[in-house]
Amino acid sequence: MPEPVRARLEALGEAPASVIVVGSMNADYTVTTKRLPKPGETVNGGAMRILPGGKGANQASAAARLGANVRMLGAVGEDANADFLIGKLDEAGVDTTDILHVEGPSGTTLITVSAEGENTIVYSPGSNAKATAGYVQSHRATIAECAVLGLCLESPISTVIAAAETAHDAGVTVLLNDSPFMDELPHELVEATDILLVNQHEVAQLLGLPDDGGADYDWYEVTSRFVDYGFDRAIVTLGASGSIVIEDGRWHRVSAVQVDAVDTTGCGDSFMGTVLASLAAGYTLLQSAQIGSYVSAYAATKLGAQSAYGTVEEIVSYFS
Repeated sequence: MPEPVRARLEALGEAPASVIVVGSMNADYTVTTKRLPKPGETVNGGAMRILPGGKGANQASAAARLGANVRMLGAVGEDANADFLIGKLDEAGVDTTDILHVEGPSGTTLITVSAEGENTIVYSPGSNAKATAGYVQSHRATIAECAVLGLCLESPISTVIAAAETAHDAGVTVLLNDSPFMDELPHELVEATDILLVNQHEVAQLLGLPDDGGADYDWYEVTSRFVDYGFDRAIVTLGASGSIVIEDGRWHRVSAVQVDAVDTTGCGDSFMGTVLASLAAGYTLLQSAQIGSYVSAYAATKLGAQSAYGTVEEIVSYFS
């Protein structure tokens, strides 16, 4: 790990500014297999594990484990998974005071992980669908106290828009992860978003590019297309090829960090959580992505999402 990246990573916990995440919390029902099943095929799997997940909760957990001050807004149900999910966020250091409790089941995902670390995921929103725009707006003072807001699209779109607009009006930086992917983002969401985060497949669909993993893209043209869409700041993650950071009309490549991957579930969320924590600490978008490369690579060395996320000490030790 380069010394500048290490120094910035170790300083994250000293930042006084806070992160707030409005998003999903899910119980991840995870099974490992030698390979992923083909359509209509049954394969043998190992023991099922119930792990804490949900894109919003993952991002909040990742940021908090790095020492950031993190608050979470979202909804859990009235089942045993609710206590499990909140308990895991508490363990990570996330402020769960304002999480909503509603009737019905909490959100769940069904995840299959292959021996190569690839996965398939099916999402059932449950209580996440009941985190309303009104609920978010009732916490506008809490949002306004933070430096950066993290959003994904596992919450109702009206809730996401309300959160983005509330933060934007208060001068809070808004980072949107367009996942689960939506190819036509509402105009009001684009207007209220400062930074977009997408992967190599999502950028192709969003901007009408060939889906070749980004290998042959003219990134100057991609930068121009992002600006035309409404985003002058963006990060495109490219899996094993690293990421591209777009800012102020320029683009920069961030190299991937090579590890022996065990499970890639939640690695993208750990990357975004790191970017949230880094932005709150005052780092540039490029510096934030450079730190995120190491944090997300570490997450790939363990099974699960939140359960795989490391503290600063663990990550620095691993790459020493």
